[in-house]
Parts: sequence; structure tokens; C-alpha cells
Amino acid sequence: MFHKVSIVIEKDENGYYAYCPELEGCQTQGDTLDEVMANIKEAIELYLETMPENEIMACLSREILTTSVGVEIPTATTASVA
Repeated sequence: MFHKVSIVIEKDENGYYAYCPELEGCQTQGDTLDEVMANIKEAIELYLETMPENEIMACLSREILTTSVGVEIPTATTASVA
């Protein structure tokens, strides 16, 4: 059965880090975006192999919403006043 799974990918100075918020502890890393995408797909598939079928659908039925929000970053002058 085919099912889309939510993943989050973060990039930093060490490469890429990916995790699946629907599957606690399912995470991986990679040097490139292609590598981390392949790694997280494999990690998810292996994770799902360890779960009973009824638990899989319960985990994967969660709705994950992502967005961004603007925040004020304090400057040295505003930080010292607070």
C-alpha cells in the first residue's frame, strides 16, 4: 500500500537532518538533500516494518501542518533594556 508521510528537513553547516513527526524517533542525516531524502525514505520503511498494521494507520493518519511565523529579533540595545 502507498501512503504519503510527512517529513521535516533541516539544513545546517554539517549537512541535512530529516525526521518524520508521525513516527517518534524516526530520523536520519545526510551530506546532500538527495542523500537525506533517500535515507529518510529507508528509515521510514524500516520503522514501519516493526509496527503492527493497525498501529501504522493510526500513526500515519495524523495531520501535520507546517508554516512560518515572523518574529522580532532583539538587537543589542533592546536586549539590554529588557
